Amino acid sequence: MRVVKESNSSTDLDELVSSTDMGGRKPEGLQLKILLSVAFIWACFQLWIASPFPYLIDTDLLRWNSNQARSIHLMFAVFLVFLSFPFSSRSSMTKIPVIDWFIAVVASLCASYYLIEYQSIATRVGAPILQDVIVACIGIPLLFEAARRSLGITLPLIAIVFLLYNFFGNYMPEMIAHKGFNLYEVVNHQWITTEGVFGIALGVSTDFVFLFVLFGALLDKAGAGNYFIQLAFSCLGHFRGIQRKPL
Repeated sequence: MRVVKESNSSTDLDELVSSTDMGGRKPEGLQLKILLSVAFIWACFQLWIASPFPYLIDTDLLRWNSNQARSIHLMFAVFLVFLSFPFSSRSSMTKIPVIDWFIAVVASLCASYYLIEYQSIATRVGAPILQDVIVACIGIPLLFEAARRSLGITLPLIAIVFLLYNFFGNYMPEMIAHKGFNLYEVVNHQWITTEGVFGIALGVSTDFVFLFVLFGALLDKAGAGNYFIQLAFSCLGHFRGIQRKPL
């Protein structure tokens, strides 16, 4: 029976988990306080919209519908991504450069555009104006960059291929070809309606995924994560894996 050594302590397990992380910044001082404050406000917002309290107050100031909540959710997400993840492995891991602060603010403003212009957009669905196109042309590339920083290059590349398919579908093989769409049509679908960026995936993240992640993070900080790992070691740590011979 193999004894679980002390190397499986909480510190070693934390190092094991962090070694598989994508690699985020570790800022200090005021920058760290700003990140923690924004993250705390984001968590409070998510708990607020998930609670029944918005429906108990007689004001629209702190009450948002599902589409507006998605915009706020994305605003917090892209802001924290650009501040938490460096541009490359050669970038500073302890200090956030000014350019990342600027990009984070611009990206969050683009994400909040759906919230700010909600009433106006609702009256012109299907007919985007130049302002919509400008915001989308800035917001979508920044969204790709945020995904690259936090998740790697694979997912943004796949998204770019399908985005280009919107424009050049008329050049595709007949089986997958379409008439092709112009810039205004793509912007209307991807950024103005709830069928693109602000679609079902973002809605699920806003309504459910964030709360599960938050609950899991709280459990981990409370020591539950280490408890479950130690429980697995104590139950199955004495078994040896079986190497099957190829057929």
